[in-house]
Amino acid sequence: MTAPEPTGSLRGVRVLDLSRILAGPLCAQMLADHGAEVVKVEPPAGDDTREWGPPFVSDTMSAYHSAINRNKANICLDLTRPEGQRVLGELLADADVLVENFKAGTLAKWGYSDEVIAERFPGLVHCRITGFGIDGPMGSTPGYDAILQAYGGLMSINGERSGPPLRVGVPIVDVVTGIYAFSGILLGLHDRHTTGRGQLVDCTLLDTAVSLLHPHSGAWLASGRTPQRTGSAHPSVAPYDTFEAADGLIFISGANDRLFRNIAAVLGIPDIADDPRFATNADRVQHIAALRELLAERISTRTRHELAEALLAEGVPATAVHDVGEALTDPQVQHRQMVVERDGYRGIGIPIKLDRTPGNVRTTPREQGADTRRILAALGYGEAEIAALIEADIALGSGGATR
Repeated sequence: MTAPEPTGSLRGVRVLDLSRILAGPLCAQMLADHGAEVVKVEPPAGDDTREWGPPFVSDTMSAYHSAINRNKANICLDLTRPEGQRVLGELLADADVLVENFKAGTLAKWGYSDEVIAERFPGLVHCRITGFGIDGPMGSTPGYDAILQAYGGLMSINGERSGPPLRVGVPIVDVVTGIYAFSGILLGLHDRHTTGRGQLVDCTLLDTAVSLLHPHSGAWLASGRTPQRTGSAHPSVAPYDTFEAADGLIFISGANDRLFRNIAAVLGIPDIADDPRFATNADRVQHIAALRELLAERISTRTRHELAEALLAEGVPATAVHDVGEALTDPQVQHRQMVVERDGYRGIGIPIKLDRTPGNVRTTPREQGADTRRILAALGYGEAEIAALIEADIALGSGGATR
């Protein structure tokens, strides 16, 4: 099936994706979803995430890898060798954006330091993603999502009060870093329209982790008191928590006094809204244990969907706690086109929706080296030169190693 043409706001923008794992590939996929022409460069060993399974969608690709590498062409190059580095220079000369997450000094070792990139490719927006940055006391230290959740304080405030710190159940630091990188690249491209010059977009997992600490960071800066874990409850809003219904969990948000009165009425205990212990949000937070006991008793007799509907009818934000399958098959999720299917590919939809220049899913994630010959030919390499690079294992065509 012929892939549709790019429809997004970034059509015409050329991106070179040298990144691996999650934050960088997600950033590049977001750019691709909105119309950019993205070329992913993989080493002969492949992106680590190809092996991160089960489940697998093919002999050479995990579901993990598939989820963050659609809409990209794929070339396989050995950048540790001079011939591969020469091809890299030609790819950079043809690019508007570079996304990479190498260890500090790797590109410089290959002849592409920050200074060289700025001099040779002055219009390039260079996005670098690292764990801790390249300087400072922890500069150049490797870091993965969970490491930065621990280091940056996120784990300390995630989990039940009586339990240990927990990693957030999704790689939130990687994902948000990818989104920050996407945003930084757009800022760099916008500035280039005025100045004609590219610049370095410097994103770190550490910066992301610290930025995600709200409202706990603000509370600590104001009071100096170390925040405590509260499970699914909010530290400064009540009621704002999960409760056991008769058939599972429900989350209920009573973020102001009016909503609290509506909750009390739906549960058949309207008088508690006049109890001095629960008159204001500050009072409710102060007496959260007593409040929770009163609410939990009534909630336990109702089914989660029925109660959620009754609360929503009174304007109270509430929902049954869905598992992943329930969420992905939910009618509203489907209506928002947040699950997409194309040529056997199933993936998450595009969360940023523009009415005039919408993004689209054009191509499924590519096998390693699937576009090597085409990309090299577009750079001006003849058939004999391409064959020589492949024969010398500097470039790899489609049909790379399988699991």
